[in-house]
Amino acid sequence: MIRILIADDQDLVRTGFRLILQSEPDLEVVAEAGDGAEATRLVAQLHPDIVLMDIRMPVLDGIAATREILTADSTTRVLVLTTFDLDEYVFAALAAGASGFLLKDVKAAALADAIRTVHLGEALLAPSVTRRLIGRFIAQQPMVPTPSGKVGSLTDREREVLLMVARGLSNDAVAHALVVSPATVKTHISRIFAKLGVRDRAQAVIAAYDAGLVTPQR
Repeated sequence: MIRILIADDQDLVRTGFRLILQSEPDLEVVAEAGDGAEATRLVAQLHPDIVLMDIRMPVLDGIAATREILTADSTTRVLVLTTFDLDEYVFAALAAGASGFLLKDVKAAALADAIRTVHLGEALLAPSVTRRLIGRFIAQQPMVPTPSGKVGSLTDREREVLLMVARGLSNDAVAHALVVSPATVKTHISRIFAKLGVRDRAQAVIAAYDAGLVTPQR
């Protein structure tokens, strides 16, 4: 059973998501929060598997709450909720440690699948809209490529896999491109995570951008 906390300052939104999720046999909504501070407190008490996190909330916004939650709890994963008019916050949310983001008009089936995907350690970086948005946000950041650091410890094949992951390719797509098995790709990705000190694709991609291995133009 995947245990979920919904954090959103709109009661109607929380109710809608709860009704969708409680109809799924493997998903359980264990709590709801109306602001980031409440979400942080509830995560500390309940240790849910997934937090659906709104960005604009009173008391403590979703980005700050995401940062606090992931600093204190290494098991909970955060899936950020956003709308197109809040695009400017998406990169900040990923940089804070979120495992991805959903648009608030997400279809019911896609919402449930997204939660399962993030729970398995994947990140929502595959949709083309996500790739475009991440590229835009990073292009707007006053970032200067830093020394390769941990990225420099990757083998040539691991760097190749990381570049594909940064482009939003799934494990199966990477396997097809490299003519290897999905299991081999999974092994490469696990080693990449270990060497970079990250726990999912979103954080690995951020590390690649920070190191200058990936640029929005690529």
